[in-house]
Amino acid sequence: MNTAVSRRQLLRGNFTGGKDILRPPWAVEEESFLDGCTRCGLCRDHCPTNIIVNGSGGFPVVDFANGACTFCGQCVDHCEPGVLASSGRENGHRPWPYLARVTRSCLNRLGIVCRSCSDHCSAGAIRFRPAPGGALLPIVTSEHCTGCGACDAPCPAGAVEIGCF
Repeated sequence: MNTAVSRRQLLRGNFTGGKDILRPPWAVEEESFLDGCTRCGLCRDHCPTNIIVNGSGGFPVVDFANGACTFCGQCVDHCEPGVLASSGRENGHRPWPYLARVTRSCLNRLGIVCRSCSDHCSAGAIRFRPAPGGALLPIVTSEHCTGCGACDAPCPAGAVEIGCF
């Protein structure tokens, strides 16, 4: 079985082709993040949507199973080591490079009408395009997608992925 490995995963030594490691918003570059993060858990403890959890080695990662990121900045405000860069938030920079992607396991591809991803997308980044045979296929507009993850958990087929695409 061939599994695609992204350039980012290759450079990080992840040869399994698994999902990207999703760091909290406004995280510094990965190597600096790993060097500077003390794994204190303050970002996790102050996240109002509880999407920041302990990942491998106790480093904080984002898990959208609990909800979506509101980009409130509580994690940044409480990050003592400074690996969540408040300067990025203050300068209006995107909180992260993540976007949503709808995979082939989407129910609409099977002829089952479902719009749970777009129903939960407050940014209006998910639209449905007619395809041959009458199916409406979801399209994510990268210009509008914030990567907040609101579309992820509600998907009954688990067809939504959040990552660097």
